[in-house]
Amino acid sequence: MVLILALLVGILYGAGLYMMLRRSLVRLAIGLALMSQATSLLIFTVAGVTRGAPPLIAVGDAVLRVPHADPLPQALILTAIVISFGVQVFALVLIRRSFEAVRTDDLDAMRTTDS
Repeated sequence: MVLILALLVGILYGAGLYMMLRRSLVRLAIGLALMSQATSLLIFTVAGVTRGAPPLIAVGDAVLRVPHADPLPQALILTAIVISFGVQVFALVLIRRSFEAVRTDDLDAMRTTDS
């Protein structure tokens, strides 16, 4: 299971990097989304896949039961999702504004409009 997740993380990072290197701002935003999803999956994979009880202490117990999921990676993934959502929204607004100003999403064409 961990090998499959590691391969999926590599594929997502590779696809995201490929999309970010293209000459279109829309593909840049798609690549940014793929990279953020790969990061969340990487945190999940590094933490280890645990099939156990949720990290809740039952009534009357003093500690967690032995097979439990670690709550820290879950909190880190939730934080990464919120931050990546903010970055993606900012990038989409920036792309829309630049498209309204230049009327193209090609980065080479945008470079020639500087003068």
